[in-house]
Amino acid sequence: MSDTTVKNIHRRRFLKLTGLSAGGLVLGANLPGWQPAWAAGLDKNNEFNLFVSIDSDDTVSIVCHRSEMGQGIRTGLPQIVADELEADWQKVKVIQGLGDKRYGDQNTDGSRSVRRFYDTMRRMGASARTMLERAAAQRWEVPAGECRAENHSVIHTPSGRRLSFGELAEAAAGQPVPDEKDLRLKNSTQFKYIGKPVNTVDTPDMVTGRARFGQDVYFDDLLIASIERAPVLGSKITRIDDSAARKVKGVVAIAQLDGGAEPPLFNPLSGVAVLAYNTWTAQKGRKLLDITWSETGHSQHDSDAYLEELKQAVQEPGKTIINHGDVDTALAGASRSHSATYTVPYLAHAAMEPLAATAQVSEGACEVWACVQDPQSVQQNVASALGLKPEQVKVNVTLLGGAFGRKSKPDFVVEAALLARKMQRPVKVVWSREDDMRHDYYHAASAAHFQAGFNGDGKVESWLQRTAFPSISGTFQAGVDRPSNSELRLGLADMPFAIPNRRTETQRADYHTRIGWLRSVSNIQNAFGVCSFADELAYSGGRRPDEFLLELIGSDRHINPSQGDYKYDNYGEDLEKFPVDTARLKQVLRRVAAKADLNMRGDHEKNAGEGWGIAVHRSFLSYVGIASKVQVRDGQLKILEMHCAADVGLAVNPDRVRSQMEGAMIFGMSLALMGEIKMQNGAVVNSNFHDYPLLRMHQCPPLSVELIASEEPPAGVGEPGVPPVAPSITNAIFAASGQRIRELPINKHLKIG
Repeated sequence: MSDTTVKNIHRRRFLKLTGLSAGGLVLGANLPGWQPAWAAGLDKNNEFNLFVSIDSDDTVSIVCHRSEMGQGIRTGLPQIVADELEADWQKVKVIQGLGDKRYGDQNTDGSRSVRRFYDTMRRMGASARTMLERAAAQRWEVPAGECRAENHSVIHTPSGRRLSFGELAEAAAGQPVPDEKDLRLKNSTQFKYIGKPVNTVDTPDMVTGRARFGQDVYFDDLLIASIERAPVLGSKITRIDDSAARKVKGVVAIAQLDGGAEPPLFNPLSGVAVLAYNTWTAQKGRKLLDITWSETGHSQHDSDAYLEELKQAVQEPGKTIINHGDVDTALAGASRSHSATYTVPYLAHAAMEPLAATAQVSEGACEVWACVQDPQSVQQNVASALGLKPEQVKVNVTLLGGAFGRKSKPDFVVEAALLARKMQRPVKVVWSREDDMRHDYYHAASAAHFQAGFNGDGKVESWLQRTAFPSISGTFQAGVDRPSNSELRLGLADMPFAIPNRRTETQRADYHTRIGWLRSVSNIQNAFGVCSFADELAYSGGRRPDEFLLELIGSDRHINPSQGDYKYDNYGEDLEKFPVDTARLKQVLRRVAAKADLNMRGDHEKNAGEGWGIAVHRSFLSYVGIASKVQVRDGQLKILEMHCAADVGLAVNPDRVRSQMEGAMIFGMSLALMGEIKMQNGAVVNSNFHDYPLLRMHQCPPLSVELIASEEPPAGVGEPGVPPVAPSITNAIFAASGQRIRELPINKHLKIG
């Protein structure tokens, strides 16, 4: 039984929500809602609001209710509908959906857009196709079974008569929506667009400069705001002298933003906004502000000292989350044992397009234009700040110039809305690169400790893993000092090794800054620790890393990591439909191992400073392996090549999946090689790409991606390529040089060539 119903809906609603007229068939589908923990007041009674319309001029309009940030979702979802509909792709128009709770989940994160809506989109397309075929049969007075849709027309098979979709649109609108049991879905051999490399619909506008991103929104009477924000979490303004700023020609106003409350949620930080007619003037005035900020409990926070505290914490026993067998007894009786501790620093999103939001406030209403991943969260937070109802906030979603999770936090949109109300005219808040770097929702700094014991046969008999990092939950709830279950299941609690005695523990870690989701989230540090430690164990026993990993993973089986109070949520999906499948993990392992010469180990001098490393990881329901070859000479690291094998289930648009994997490899290299946000006296030290560098073109090795053919349901694509990158590089560095790196970023230990 599906959780989605398709319905023939009133065309006026299509006009109201899209601004486009529809002259023929309009279908809507209710979508399963998803209510994040911080979002109060969402109406769970979703209405029928995901649209497919067919107009009399043959145009097929498909609403995309997710945000486009380069991943190709404005192409991927419509191409699923178009395939089942038998539409001509050249006659398909994609419409960006406004923020509206009736769309169900619009939060474009978690690598779930295709996997969660694949079946719904297919049913939408198949329903429309069936109604068109029935309308044609009625027109020709023939059995519906003699009619078939093909390339934007319906054909009467015996006679060869043909009617276009546009000619049938009005009549199809009068047909009853078919029951789901009567729908005839295509089999995979009949797909025209699914599984094919369809070009992205936004590319022409992007390459010609017509595409509109958040920074591109402009009105004639627009004011630009540049905001000086509190450098330390919780700080408030104690004194301000803005006289010099007010003297700058073109500065229109200076306004203060309240803030400083904890937990920080998605509220703006305390700040002083300088408003002018252009960005340059606003920023010039801002530089002349003289502000004194209050001290807070985070004013002494130092990221280096904090990481040392976390490293010490994970040496001590913590709170047990999962326990299989008797780890302590097995470790005590081990023929030999090995232990290691790994750390990952704070990380920033560092999207190429800094944040920008434009707002206009009128009596009882607010309209915004912004590069946001979650327009419904914008509605809720802006409404709360202005004293409106969420439905009184209209959210226009622009294209996003990268996001990686940062643009799902709408604090910057709330800033624009508050200033627009104060100024009684449209205001665009422009974040500089420095603002973006210093006021992010950072990926948590972390430490993880591992200990393993071998039996007399050289098999791993016991495994202890212990982790400490500030939880994302601390951003939404005061007093949180341990990772949540949802963070632990990202590569730690669901570790797929067949070891009889295993225990997972957590240690306390207070938060001192805003912590948020970053592409692949806790899988980053969990995969780094697990895959690095497994590699260490392999070398300690003189084993090939791939053969040792296959032994650790064990037999082909499905795993349910739930135990006791720990409930594994499997990224919100059914374990029957998306099992933790060790056979698929082993398959990507074998594929990347075949790319690497893993015999180049043990004798680093003979390796001439070159070596291979591998890592495999399941995240967001997909299985990804990475093999990296590096060169280490005279203290300098160069990555020579990198290979990816990915099993993501059915790849709806293989070109986009490959692009996502390539992007993830580059993103992962930036984090592993150079990513580190440093904090001193509670404030971020980094300011721009010169001290938070991203991978340069000359540093990027040749990349290859192998997608494993699969008819399993589509799984996550945007994030799963990131986690194995760092351990594959550090494992390769050990193979090349004998140097084991347990502390990221790598440039703390080696120069990056």
